[in-house]
Amino acid sequence: MFNHSEKSRQLLARLDAFMDEHIYPNEKAYARQLDEADNRFAPLPLMDELKEKAKAVGLWNLFVPESHAQYCDHGGLSNFDYAPLAELMGRVIWSPEVFNCNAPDTGNMEVFMNYATQAQQEEWLTPLLSGEIRSSYAMTEPHVASSDATNIKLSIRREGDEWVLKGRKWFITGALYERTKILIVMGKSDPENPNRHKQQTQVLVPKDTPGLELIRPLTTLGYDDAPLGHAEIVFNNVRVPLENVLLGEGRGFEIAQGRLGPGRMHHCMRLIGAAQRSLELACKRATSRTTFGRPLSKHQSVREEISKSFSEIEMARLLVLKTSKKMDEMGVPASIDMIAATKITVPLLVQNVIDRCMQLHGAGGLTEDYFMAEAFNYARWCRQADGPDQVHQMALGKQIINKYADA
Repeated sequence: MFNHSEKSRQLLARLDAFMDEHIYPNEKAYARQLDEADNRFAPLPLMDELKEKAKAVGLWNLFVPESHAQYCDHGGLSNFDYAPLAELMGRVIWSPEVFNCNAPDTGNMEVFMNYATQAQQEEWLTPLLSGEIRSSYAMTEPHVASSDATNIKLSIRREGDEWVLKGRKWFITGALYERTKILIVMGKSDPENPNRHKQQTQVLVPKDTPGLELIRPLTTLGYDDAPLGHAEIVFNNVRVPLENVLLGEGRGFEIAQGRLGPGRMHHCMRLIGAAQRSLELACKRATSRTTFGRPLSKHQSVREEISKSFSEIEMARLLVLKTSKKMDEMGVPASIDMIAATKITVPLLVQNVIDRCMQLHGAGGLTEDYFMAEAFNYARWCRQADGPDQVHQMALGKQIINKYADA
């Protein structure tokens, strides 16, 4: 059941070699370039160099699903076959961008593939697939509980041959990045519609549109996640043409549901890699440090932590693979239960695994000397991104109760 295709295995071997040769050896250089940059949200020369190397060996746009293989040369993988590749990329937080497989661009590119007109695809999807530009997805708002997407308040109203946007968004990943050129914005166009899921519309807003104001960068547990970052944005009567609508007026919620399913899984795939690397570092630490006259690895409590972490990572990996398989065979709508179960389970589990591994590194585990603190931050904010734990628990619980109560 869990045998990956020959194409996936070959790409994994190629990706593994690339990580060994180009990614791990450049972690310190990447951090140094970021620290020395005049603008933390400007492209890094090292990233551009690595992207060209990845393109040259065919490690580019690996996220593109089988159904959209015509959009690229090297993608066309099932969710199941992409999972081990995303896991490997997750071992270094910034590495997915090297392969054009980073959030939020992967989700946005899938939105363009699934819902955009040919003209919209030519203007925005083509340069995104080539890595020339970046994009953002503007949904979350500071003044409402955005975990319920029907609460979104940003106003989108028709005025002549234009859409006029007014409101505020925050935690908009990539909006600060200098190469980000387009935002997909979700707002409320028909607030009186009795169907709460038909009130929203999504429109395309070029970043240089007058009235779009970047207020500030935001941090999560002190990390600004530069150079992509997360921004607070204000739309001051921003005007875009009517043809900038995606799919059609009142279909914003539909687009959001279609976009977020695969995106949630990609985060979970990458988190498995972060957890696995943390465990490997913890094992090396346990054999290299001595307390009370013997190596850490000889202490029962350390062995228990290591064994528990190993078991949990294996369980999480199997959950990701089973969910990916179901998505491939039955589609995203029929897999919402397993996607929710994965999203509920994996970020919290990985957060706890990384926490144990940090503890085994003593105070050093909290520093930037190791990758674990940043990985912990990633796991923690993934418990909010694409819907908080509680919302998925509520939806999944309802679905499971109905399933068995009606059986």
